[in-house]
Amino acid sequence: MKPSSAAPVLALLVGASLWGVVWYPFRLLAAAGLDGVWSTVATYGLALVAGAVIFRAHLPALRRMPAAAWVMGAAIGWSNLGYVLAILEGEVMRVLLLFYLAPLWTVPLARFILKERLDGWGALVIALAMAGAATMLWRPDLGVPWPSSFAEWLGVASGFLFALGNVLVRKLEAMSDAAKSIVIWAGVTVAGLVHLPGSGSGVAPAFEALRVSWPLVVGIGISLVAMSYLMQYGLSRLPANRAIVILLFELVVAALAAYFLAGETLRLQDWIGAGFIVGACIASGRRKAD
Repeated sequence: MKPSSAAPVLALLVGASLWGVVWYPFRLLAAAGLDGVWSTVATYGLALVAGAVIFRAHLPALRRMPAAAWVMGAAIGWSNLGYVLAILEGEVMRVLLLFYLAPLWTVPLARFILKERLDGWGALVIALAMAGAATMLWRPDLGVPWPSSFAEWLGVASGFLFALGNVLVRKLEAMSDAAKSIVIWAGVTVAGLVHLPGSGSGVAPAFEALRVSWPLVVGIGISLVAMSYLMQYGLSRLPANRAIVILLFELVVAALAAYFLAGETLRLQDWIGAGFIVGACIASGRRKAD
């Protein structure tokens, strides 16, 4: 791997690892009485405020941001909100299976928006990563991976918007990583606010849950600042088709986190699938820079 490409790859691996465990504190917030919409608004709203203060020197540039930045913020905003809602409301494994079709969406999007060509080596790496994801997520009792509920459709839509947002992050080369992060935090917060009237939690119970759980909300919000910045740094410097493979490392971390934090069993197919994904990440890192 070339030294110049090591930092973006490492940033994506760390960001993906953090995303692989962030589901657990969101689950704790749900148990405390905050549904997915309220917890998203609270944590991303805090991240937006903190990020705007930390990166305030980048705020003036947002007045001149291109239309693609608005689309990126909206895409990732609804992707993150939809993902949280789908995970909390649907069957987790089916939602994950449908969300992690994102690499398949990335191929045509990167071709159409970025004019990236997928060579034979890149196609092999994506196939290896998808094989790993399918191996880890496959459950014979789940049937064909086709949406059968609203939560599962949210999983599909979130995966597509995730891929679109990541491709646009790469396209917006003139924007700083901090500026793109602020737009994303704002996008997620706005998406949550739009859906807040339809939330299953009442205002009074939600504020009481926030009062009790504020240390956890603050912890998640600060973590989101770090995660988002790392993701923008990596996504802005790597081809979209390569980045999406590295981001699948989140599945490996999520499986380990489920084992240690939730007492879920790691099966042989989890280890095999994780091996495929790690192998794909290594192969992606060794390919020639585009």
